[in-house]
Amino acid sequence: MYDHNNVHILVYVAFGILALVVGKLVAWMNVRLPEDKKIFSKDYVKENKEGIEKSYLTRIIMVLLYLALLYHFGIGDTFMQNLDLIKFMVLMPMLVSSFMIDLKHRILPNRLNLTIFEIGLLFTFIYGINNLNMAKDMLLGMLTGAGIFGLITLLGGLIAGKEAMGLGDVKFMGAIGLYYGVSVIAQISLLAFFIGAIISILVLIVRNAILKSDDEYMPFGPFLVMSAIACIFLPANAVFIWFMLICKVISDKILSIL
Repeated sequence: MYDHNNVHILVYVAFGILALVVGKLVAWMNVRLPEDKKIFSKDYVKENKEGIEKSYLTRIIMVLLYLALLYHFGIGDTFMQNLDLIKFMVLMPMLVSSFMIDLKHRILPNRLNLTIFEIGLLFTFIYGINNLNMAKDMLLGMLTGAGIFGLITLLGGLIAGKEAMGLGDVKFMGAIGLYYGVSVIAQISLLAFFIGAIISILVLIVRNAILKSDDEYMPFGPFLVMSAIACIFLPANAVFIWFMLICKVISDKILSIL
């Protein structure tokens, strides 16, 4: 095993510089993907002439996330020891892009979901070479993520007569399930609904009381992304434990009232 606190400061500097470059790419993705344009093209060199938005905030976010990943996973001696770090370094910019695009445009682009899925399959294959059970867990994570949100979408259509969840969310959860496995993808789903419920209530109160707006639609993708990032760093089964504690507190309050 390795000590993740024993990482040379120059490694953190290198990760920070890499994150700045990746952050600029994420900002470019946020402009191109909603328009269904290619990411890697000669236009990337001329981005300033096309008026791409300033990417300072995106770069800062990526620096913080990359440094957090390095601190959390550390640097191992072998490729397989570093595979979790590499996997989430690849996934993180796509998560950030998904968050920003869905928040602004209310879509999770098919091309982005497909890229997450394809790279996830590659990592599943690599893990499977070393540990077949881990690869099976990742495939089950894909089925669980897509299954949970596919069922919600289906039931929403049957009961309410409209989509309760966008198909982009279903594809997104199936794709990232390859990175997390069945247990963690279930925790991501639970945490996303919890965060979504709290934020949605607060936003609706502000809209009705202050903004006087009747637009009640909120994209669910940002909640999924926030939960997915949080579950990288949370201890195993932490969400399930917290949920059971909350349920116990609520049930105790109800019983005390009765």
